[in-house]
This record gives sequence, structure tokens and C-alpha cells, in this order.
Amino acid sequence: MRIARFSIDGNVAFGAVEDGGSGDQAGLVLDIIRGIPYTEFELSGTKVPLSKVRLLPPVLPNKVVAVGRNYADHAAELGNEVPEAPITFFKPTTSVIGSGDAIEYPNFSSDVHYEAELAVVIGRLCREVPRERVKDVIFGYTCANDVTARDTQKREKQWARAKGFDTSCPLGPWVETELDPSDVTIQCTVNGEQRQLGRTSEMIRSVEDLIVHITEAMTLLPGDVILTGTPAGVGPLAVGDEVAVTIEGIGTLTNKVIKRG
Repeated sequence: MRIARFSIDGNVAFGAVEDGGSGDQAGLVLDIIRGIPYTEFELSGTKVPLSKVRLLPPVLPNKVVAVGRNYADHAAELGNEVPEAPITFFKPTTSVIGSGDAIEYPNFSSDVHYEAELAVVIGRLCREVPRERVKDVIFGYTCANDVTARDTQKREKQWARAKGFDTSCPLGPWVETELDPSDVTIQCTVNGEQRQLGRTSEMIRSVEDLIVHITEAMTLLPGDVILTGTPAGVGPLAVGDEVAVTIEGIGTLTNKVIKRG
């Protein structure tokens, strides 16, 4: 099931994304959900066309835990070794935007990069999750773009500003609850030109590995997000660019880059 979060007439709701019969995204409809999708919920039967709503970030995470250098080719293209243990960092909730929202180019950088990633959405409070229980704590998966001020990342040596600035964490367009993440395609295009093409099977550490590792240290809450790393091919964005992240079995997350006002 694909679950979207959206606004219509000033109201925010969750809805199940359904094919409206036209066979393309323009014909999709949302069946409004009664309740919170992390618990048992019902479909109301009240349906609205996707074209009539504004998609919001599919979740509002308490925290986004991101993983660096989880694809060997990406580590190599930036001149880095594969880390002995996962490199983790946080992106603040203020960095999260949805599909169709603008990425604001920060004034302190002149080298902002795209990074297409598979995002894991947590569905229940969890800590010290054993490997055999990992699937029980996952709500679903969505597309992510770990937008990075690369020059700032190199200059400051730590990643808080470089990867945590406002609008640096696009998520969407919705959460897919029924996906096998072990081997799906991740693609990034800029203005329609392919820049990244990889598969999740190339990840150094799997989704299971990452959740076990992260929850050894911290409690995850429903709606929290884990970014699982990016394949090779990262590169610069410019004001006016349209960047799109497409993940097989989920959909496409699209954002335009604008100058920060």
C-alpha cells in the first residue's frame, strides 16, 4: 500500500494512493484514512484526486538518521575509504520537505550536491532491535535526497550545517509499505538527464544491518526516518535545476532548486 500525507482546503490528512483508472499518475486518487497510519486504521471511502491536493512530506520525523558512505563506488568517487563501521549523522526535522517543494540553495555554499537514497520509515517505538525482528519495526519506504553543501562538508569537517540546512531533506512522494528493499533500482535525474543509477543490492550494509546498529544506541519512534546512503554519481545542482529521485517500486520525488530569499 502507498500512503501519502497531503493538504486540501487547509486540512492535513493521510490517504491510500489508488489507481483512478487512467493508468498514469495524473489519474491517481487518495482514499482518506481514518486514524493514524502507524496503528490500525480504516479507509473512509472518501476519495479525492491526487491532482487536487498538495503532497506534503509523507512523515514528520522526530529525527532523520542518515548513513554515509554505504556504497563503495560513492566512497571511492569522493576519495574516501569504506568505513569499518557505519557513519551516522542527523538531519534536523527543519530540513524535511515534500515532493514538489523547493530546495533553497544556501547562501553559505557554492557547491550543493544531490544524493539519491532509499529512506526507511519506522512504524513503532523500538530499541535494541534484534535482526530477526527488524521487519516488525518498519512501516515502509520512500525516496529521499540527501542534499549536501559539499564545500561546507569538506571545509568544516563535520556535517551538521552541510547536510542539515533548511530544505536539505526532500522525502516522498509517499510511503510504500510493501517493498523488498534488497535489490531495487535507485535513479537520479537533473533536468531529465540521468546522473545516478544504482541498486540497493550494492549497499555495503543492508537495511537490517543499519537498524540493528542504530537501535543499539538510540530509541526510534514511529515516523522516524533512516537514510541508507547514496550510490555513485553525485554532483552539483544549480538554481533553476529540477532534480528527481526515482526508486523502483515506490515512485518519483521531484524538487526544483531556487535561490534562498
